[in-house]
Amino acid sequence: MRRFGYFLILFLSINSIIKAQTIDHWEAVVLAENNWKYFQGVSEPPTGWITLNFNDSLWNEGPGGFGYGDNDDGTIISNTSSVYLRIKFTINDLAQLEKAILLADYDDSYIAYLNGKEISRSGIVGSRPPYNQFADTQHEASLYQGIYPDEIIFTKTTIEAEFVAGENVLAIQVHNINATSSDLSSNFFLTVGLNVNTNQYQPVPNWFREPLDFESSNLPIIKIDTDGKAIPDEPKINATMGIIDNGPGNVNHIDDPFNDYDGNIGIEIRGSSSRSFPKKQYAVELWTSAGIDTSASILGLPAEEDWVLSAPYSDKSLIRNVLTYKLGADLGCYAPRTRLFELYLNNIYKGVYVLTEKIKRDKNRVDISKLTPDENSGDDLTGGYIVKLDKYDGATEGLGWDSPFLPTNYGKPIHYQYHYPKEDEITTEQSNYIESYVTNFEKALNGPYFTDQQAGYKEFINVESFIDFSIINEISRNVDGYRLSTFLYKDKESKDGKLYLGPLWDYNLAFGNANYCEGGSTTGWAWDFNDICNGDTWQIPFWWAKLLRDPNYVVQLQNRWSALRNGPFSNDEIMAYIDSLVTVLDMPQQRNFTKWPILDEYIWPNNYVGNTYANEINYLKNWISARLAWLDTSIARLEVITGLEAGANAKNQILIYPNPNDGKFHIRLNEAISSDLDISLYDKLGRMIRNERLTTGQAEDGLLNIGHLPGGIYFVKISDHKKIIHTEKIVVY
Repeated sequence: MRRFGYFLILFLSINSIIKAQTIDHWEAVVLAENNWKYFQGVSEPPTGWITLNFNDSLWNEGPGGFGYGDNDDGTIISNTSSVYLRIKFTINDLAQLEKAILLADYDDSYIAYLNGKEISRSGIVGSRPPYNQFADTQHEASLYQGIYPDEIIFTKTTIEAEFVAGENVLAIQVHNINATSSDLSSNFFLTVGLNVNTNQYQPVPNWFREPLDFESSNLPIIKIDTDGKAIPDEPKINATMGIIDNGPGNVNHIDDPFNDYDGNIGIEIRGSSSRSFPKKQYAVELWTSAGIDTSASILGLPAEEDWVLSAPYSDKSLIRNVLTYKLGADLGCYAPRTRLFELYLNNIYKGVYVLTEKIKRDKNRVDISKLTPDENSGDDLTGGYIVKLDKYDGATEGLGWDSPFLPTNYGKPIHYQYHYPKEDEITTEQSNYIESYVTNFEKALNGPYFTDQQAGYKEFINVESFIDFSIINEISRNVDGYRLSTFLYKDKESKDGKLYLGPLWDYNLAFGNANYCEGGSTTGWAWDFNDICNGDTWQIPFWWAKLLRDPNYVVQLQNRWSALRNGPFSNDEIMAYIDSLVTVLDMPQQRNFTKWPILDEYIWPNNYVGNTYANEINYLKNWISARLAWLDTSIARLEVITGLEAGANAKNQILIYPNPNDGKFHIRLNEAISSDLDISLYDKLGRMIRNERLTTGQAEDGLLNIGHLPGGIYFVKISDHKKIIHTEKIVVY
């Protein structure tokens, strides 16, 4: 009986603790629109202005926020470098408070103090910065744009340490980016989660949402602290990073000690179009306490110093890059390794992220020879190199070189950028060498003997890498494929020395996630981008149209596809991997989309808006299944028929690939012919199907529609009694 009484008391005690930790509802102890005391920063405020007992009777008073320029101000003030705010509030019973949240909506930086102690800051450094110090970087206010403000959460332990029963004071200083800034905002809210069902304070704003109940995760947790500094586009700023990873199958708690990495980093915002998203991605470099680069293994990945914290935002599956790089690794070549994790930045939850290896020359990444500035001759000069086709973000426009071969349908040259050695480190001899090598490859591919084993393109490139790269881009129908984030690398001649295509990079817009340039379609070739989007600034090189004219290349592509589809690229394998990721993301994705409630919102350039995470995953899987089915049929029909004669006067042969959807054919001419031209259409047995006459006007259009024909393999002969400038392969739509 005594033992039963002991367990009963223990049960009741535990039950009371559980109840005490349950939040019944949320209320506001401070609202931005309440009356605050304020002091415009035309001079330094008195030293004790952040304390409870400071006499603020000489300060101005008015409803918040205080600022100008964005129509989000309760009290409009004149243009200023800074403004200082104070408001007192009363806490009835500390035991009733389970959590507290400071919601900060500001332009451009702030420091918040509670009862004389700093509790949060963003965008400005220094202990008690003076009134005329400006913000480190520009930060636009959120609420007037319909964006949720910064959210700083305080636990019960923090509440007990920093709040007091009775009267408290919240003090805030807000600093502008410069003296002539066109706007300033200062809207701050302090809310509390109560464990009682009685109303104690003020209602929360109608846009308020309860904070994430995030105490633990099955994913690793990365916590970064910038000491209040805003993270710029560049250069990197010093910060600290700690990682909690208790291993597969174990739970990671937010307050667990750091047991993976615990040290200094340099961090900056990265990306191109993604910079406009509120969920930022970051480039991270591991530093010593002295700010010197250092290498370390992170989350089990090989040691290196440079990493990317990728932030899937418009990709609401959260896994398009992870899936693509896994498929790339299944090809047997290097693709960036990844780890899913959840990010806390300056004590603010930021959602699900992907730790990704940055593309670098390294024995565990792009494993090519190191090239130093003094290696400018002989075998040393021949490698290693990494170049890329990309936008100029992060690179200096004008450095690198332009291909001498224009892409089809558009006049802007294909531009190559230096990635390794970097553009500010590569020597003249080295830049001349890699430009010459790539140009010679393009000349050989564009020449009349491009299929020749010695004089053709195969002397310059690793053909398998080009095939594998095209397979990934065709599976994913990546609208950026072949033209942006496209890397090539080359080692020394003594170590192979051929040009490889890869590694893969940036597939957030792939797998049906783009609503332009037919990115959402499960049919059609991604390598036909120039025909689909011939007004786009960034076009793909001519390589792919020419490679498909080589019978051996086509057969090799077909064989590779068949082997992969019977192995790692089978529907079952791909779907099983997606399911494994979805299982791991079950709870993390819920927190991510609570932080970023965009599942029912169009985010550029979504082709599909799914309303739920399950719908987004189903769309991805269904899209991939349909795409694989189309490729199975279409790749099998990429047959090349050669050696069939159409008569003594045959001038040239053009290959036709029948459209598997409707049998409609187009003949493509790379340049206009000088006069009328006779063509003859034959089937694979060499029997004439029909004759056509192509006029100069039709040739200027570049296409000749030869109608609907039964399925099969066809070819065209062009008579040589008329002058022809050039002919190109047939493209079928």
